[in-house]
Amino acid sequence: MSGEPPLPVRLTQALIAAESVTPARGAVFDVLEAMLTPLGFAVDRFVTGEAPEGPVENLLAVRGTGGPHFAFAGHVDVVPAGTGWSAGAFEPVVRGDLLHGRGAVDMKGAIGAFVAAASAPQDRGTLSLIITGDEEGPAIHGTRALIDRMRVRGLQPNMCLVGEPTSTHRLGDTIKVGRRGSVNIWIDVPGQAGHVAYPHLADNPIPRLVAALAEIDALVLDTGTDWFQPSNIEITDLAVGNPATNVIPPLASARLSIRFNDQHRGAELGERIAAIVRAHAPNAVVRPVVSGEAFLTEPGPLSTLVSDAIEARLGLRPELSTSGGTSDARFLSALCPVVEFGLLNATMHKADEAVAIPDLVALADIYRDIVARALA
Repeated sequence: MSGEPPLPVRLTQALIAAESVTPARGAVFDVLEAMLTPLGFAVDRFVTGEAPEGPVENLLAVRGTGGPHFAFAGHVDVVPAGTGWSAGAFEPVVRGDLLHGRGAVDMKGAIGAFVAAASAPQDRGTLSLIITGDEEGPAIHGTRALIDRMRVRGLQPNMCLVGEPTSTHRLGDTIKVGRRGSVNIWIDVPGQAGHVAYPHLADNPIPRLVAALAEIDALVLDTGTDWFQPSNIEITDLAVGNPATNVIPPLASARLSIRFNDQHRGAELGERIAAIVRAHAPNAVVRPVVSGEAFLTEPGPLSTLVSDAIEARLGLRPELSTSGGTSDARFLSALCPVVEFGLLNATMHKADEAVAIPDLVALADIYRDIVARALA
């Protein structure tokens, strides 16, 4: 690439160069604030939470007043660099048509594209950016804290776009209109240690845990819906930690992960699993942690608006999907209608993560059109 890079590329390069492994604070927010302030945004930065989940920095930037109010949401934190990079993970490097660096697609590229889009004049309404440093981490003190901040300030978007990398084969082929929920469940079944030759003087917890897990594994939660694939339960850990061959262990533990569609709620699934476990092991301790509930933004004005902007720029009509993992849209869906649309997801979290420069430029154009349509 000869000459000065296009604006979305320059902005993305600056964000990549600010190392921001989750939970992100400081420099990367300095860079983003320096981009937004000259564009007329009032920037509100705050830090919340304590170790081990925090502290986390968040940024809320607002321009304009009154309605309609369109919000863009995302995160500047990234996963650790890992190994295998051709150059430094936080050194933005252009090779051919690709910009490399941690966060290039997930999701500093989308933030750079949106800031470039926001450089266009705004004649009416309110435009806001909801940016956290904790999406890749526990997500406890990030977007949820930003939503609370907005409610205190009386800021109520009409629509929200999350810039997660949703495209699969080419830019614009997929919009996420929903996500499955997620609950992780820790199970501890206590027993009584003893010598294997004297089982009547001990209580082995393993058979009870195995029986409970077999019943859980056989569950069919549902067969899917028009918009969601079937919910699934996966056993993700099984531990006893018994180094001795002649000792009945005092404890057996397991962990489950359930990804569920909008026919279920996380707490209800936790209660259902707990009932099964305690039927086999009444003294078991079952601890569910709900990461997020399933949500669906029914196809309508927002998905149509975004699809129209994509089609106008790229000539293709995106698929509306609910596939994949979770995102902060699970929290934002309680605030207003929300969809996700961003770059290709092929290299996110990988070594040599990279975004195609033409895609970055096109994404900025699409975001600019989306804002114009939303505030019209």
